[in-house]
Amino acid sequence: MLSSAKLFHAAPTTSRTLCVSVASLRAEEALGLTHGGMVGRRKAGRGERVRPFEEIPHTGSNGWVNLVRFWKAGKFSSMHKHMEETFNTLGPIYREHLGTLSTVNILLPSDIGELFRAEGFHPRRMTLEPWATHRETRQHCKGVFLKNGSEWRADRLLLNREVMISAAVRRFLPLLDDVSRDFCRMLRTRLEARGAVVEGDLRRMTLDPSPDLFRFALEASCHVLYGERIGLFSSKPSREAEQFICAVEKMLATTPPLLYLPSRLLHRLRAPLWTQHATAWDYIFSHAQARIERGYERLQSEWSGGARGAVVGSGGGQCSGVLGQLLEKGQLSLELIKANITELMAGSVDTTAVPLQFALFELARNPEVQERVREQVRSSWKRAAGDVHKALQGAPLLKGTMRETLRLYPVGITVQRHPIRDIVLQNFHIPAETLVQVCLYPLGRSSDVFPDPSRFDPSRWGRAEAGAGEGTGEGPPGQAGQDGQDGGAFRSLAFGFGARQCVGRRIAENEIQLLLAHILQNFRLSVASTDDLNTTYTFILLPERPPSITFTTL
Repeated sequence: MLSSAKLFHAAPTTSRTLCVSVASLRAEEALGLTHGGMVGRRKAGRGERVRPFEEIPHTGSNGWVNLVRFWKAGKFSSMHKHMEETFNTLGPIYREHLGTLSTVNILLPSDIGELFRAEGFHPRRMTLEPWATHRETRQHCKGVFLKNGSEWRADRLLLNREVMISAAVRRFLPLLDDVSRDFCRMLRTRLEARGAVVEGDLRRMTLDPSPDLFRFALEASCHVLYGERIGLFSSKPSREAEQFICAVEKMLATTPPLLYLPSRLLHRLRAPLWTQHATAWDYIFSHAQARIERGYERLQSEWSGGARGAVVGSGGGQCSGVLGQLLEKGQLSLELIKANITELMAGSVDTTAVPLQFALFELARNPEVQERVREQVRSSWKRAAGDVHKALQGAPLLKGTMRETLRLYPVGITVQRHPIRDIVLQNFHIPAETLVQVCLYPLGRSSDVFPDPSRFDPSRWGRAEAGAGEGTGEGPPGQAGQDGQDGGAFRSLAFGFGARQCVGRRIAENEIQLLLAHILQNFRLSVASTDDLNTTYTFILLPERPPSITFTTL
């Protein structure tokens, strides 16, 4: 699921030297760069003046010229690489101006902590204008993803009770566990029917698991959100489900170029790019609307029969899901429930299925890591005796695998905030309300932040760091990193931070961990090549080509 709006800003690397001003180059020297290293100064030392905003290194002052160069170079698909290269050239802070969008980009944890301390009681990130324009022109309510201020906070706190707090997680864990088990049964059946014989009863098959992972993510999300299974593990998945997945992919792919252009003007002109984007959203809404209406009718029938108040997710009988909980409590209007459930569905498929592709690949090309995680998972599941929550708690390497995957391959490449007061980052003055972006891809691969960053090592995420940078954000503002450990915190931000972190975070985290746990207990993973995967960007980070994985039954 998406962790905050995922924004990105790039200029063509071939033209970078033309875009960097003399002032930028002098600022680079002042930052003390040596061989790509970055000095993590946060505030001016005694007797040292804070430098003005205009002196921050930048990639060019004319946003439209930058955007045209960027577009001509076809750089939309490599924004994450552009950010990494620009930090290596300009240092740990730089300004970017593309089209209508201007940002300050940062990556060091000390600066991230300073930014989050200034986020206020109603944290605000950039509004995704193409998404907001779609809601407004179609007269749909906006969910919490697109809201700000007190209205956002009131709705968000109500949603947190159904998807974020421990009691809610315990309700939907059995549902995710059921779907994960069924996925592995489907895969085992396929291997037994069509896999090559290894020895005895063991079977082996090499396949691209991505289509199955997308179906898994949709099946699991529907089970949790709507309280119903939709049968995507059958031999003939529904046409409706395939169309929904395609619509989500089209919506994500058409979002990046629309971020830098006036969405309302494109809407009035009926520009082809806008039409594709809006049509994709229309299908997503119609799919969610049909599911919500069916769920509403079913729940009304159950309640009229005296089933109101039944335990959700208990494993016995029909589960009403998040939709049922929200409808029964009646604290959000039906239109707001529809808006938020639709946003959750739209952000729950690709953003779960794709990290699972990367995780399977990394486990497959790191067999020693795979065996350590498998051994811990088996031991924990045996001790837990059917308690899914206890089983997950007893296998920290499983969560470490997810975190390590998202460090190297963050679903969205930025987390943004508009600070409510002036702050100082890298000894530069940042005015209040400036859009500041934390760039996750270069953060996760920086040797200044992570020792040996190219190594896939789930154990680097020890229990002491389990909550670093993850807070629910429901307490007072300005509390980020007050233990003075900014250098250790704010390193794992794939789901965002604090009150504005991804509302579907707990669903996504547990989907990923449970499926990995069951796959590791049923199959050994391997790959023909251990070469790094090439990645591309279409509003989320993707492999250029989905990796083929060899599954061998255990």
